[in-house]
Amino acid sequence: MSETHGKFIWCELMTPDTAAAAKFYSSVVGWTTSEMKMEGMPPYTIFEANGIGVGGLMEFPAELEGKGIPPNWTGYVCVDDVDQSARDYAANGGSVRRPPEDIPTIGRFAVVADPHGAVLCIMTPAPMDKTWPELAPDAPGNIGWHELYAGNGKDAVSFYSKLFGWTKDSEMDMGPMGVYYLFAYHGKQIGGMMTKPDNMPMPFWCYYFIVPTLDAAIERLTSGGGKVVHGPIEVPGGSWIVQAMDPQGAFFCLVAPKR
Repeated sequence: MSETHGKFIWCELMTPDTAAAAKFYSSVVGWTTSEMKMEGMPPYTIFEANGIGVGGLMEFPAELEGKGIPPNWTGYVCVDDVDQSARDYAANGGSVRRPPEDIPTIGRFAVVADPHGAVLCIMTPAPMDKTWPELAPDAPGNIGWHELYAGNGKDAVSFYSKLFGWTKDSEMDMGPMGVYYLFAYHGKQIGGMMTKPDNMPMPFWCYYFIVPTLDAAIERLTSGGGKVVHGPIEVPGGSWIVQAMDPQGAFFCLVAPKR
């Protein structure tokens, strides 16, 4: 595995109203937007923090309508060979939801699901002429945490360790909620996994966007038409989080170093 295999490199929102979503997240998270034109495809909106792209925005695909899939955020994980990783997913009990295909000048990607149905995109980026700048891990606007509400938390740790080389960093007993497993990429904590509560309809990944202070962001969130579904609460380490729904029905989370 290369240094970048298993690295989260992008996050993408599929939504039925891209203009409204761009306005909402720009207000709540502080992102700015730019457009990228791709041959034969509609313009793609990029969310930027300090001029650095951290995520994208696209129209909810017509072929997914009526299939019970809500508007959603999906993470992209870098892999050395997307075709091989897709085969590895299938060989280890997962599934390939969209076979590997090329995005001209960007890379090759596939949509995959783990054995319990949690969806991610995997991508082998196209070779670049130059290295693009990256945000500091704790910079406002960056994605500060990646969380899986798994079909089975312990099984998920084993599955993703095998596929992406992630390692179990530690675990926390959360009483009736079960065990929360923290996982690391090259020794650095990047997220957590736990068995999903019974009231969640399906396993899924969710993403925490960093804001400077939480209460002010919550005010922007609610005044912009979103709603809080859990929190605000303080988490181990002293950060504050909130889980929410945007006005179009996509689930997302915020994390801040203080209220």
